[in-house]
Amino acid sequence: MDARSRIRSAALADAAALVAIERRCFSDPWSEPSFREALGSEWTFGLVAETGRGLAGYLIGREAAGSGEVLNLAVAPEFRRRGIGGALLEAGLVAFRRRHATEVVLEVRESNRSAQALYVARGFQPVGQRASYYRNPKEDALVLRLPLRQPA
Repeated sequence: MDARSRIRSAALADAAALVAIERRCFSDPWSEPSFREALGSEWTFGLVAETGRGLAGYLIGREAAGSGEVLNLAVAPEFRRRGIGGALLEAGLVAFRRRHATEVVLEVRESNRSAQALYVARGFQPVGQRASYYRNPKEDALVLRLPLRQPA
């Protein structure tokens, strides 16, 4: 990861910056109220990668009944290929373990090969597919799963 960036917990005050990244990364972006709702829920958590130039990326995760889910992971285009996505994912996995999740699942666009490579490199495996999961443009999602080992 870029030496001038750090991972920290997301705050409600970060919502507008998260929306700005979201709009640049996704064709069907979350709204600011959606981010605020996620960041204010006891079931979810957010992490951000912060640089001297502002936020570079974020991860939103949710855990319930021992199962974790990566709801959203994005890195602003100008910060990609610097290890930030991997650092956010690793920090997210630590957070899921702290919440006692025994597995983590996520959906990823079938066409998003770079995201798939990131997840597979961390041990996620395909376990299913969701037809027409994404709306704009319409596309299937691959469902990936990672069993988590709890520290001894």
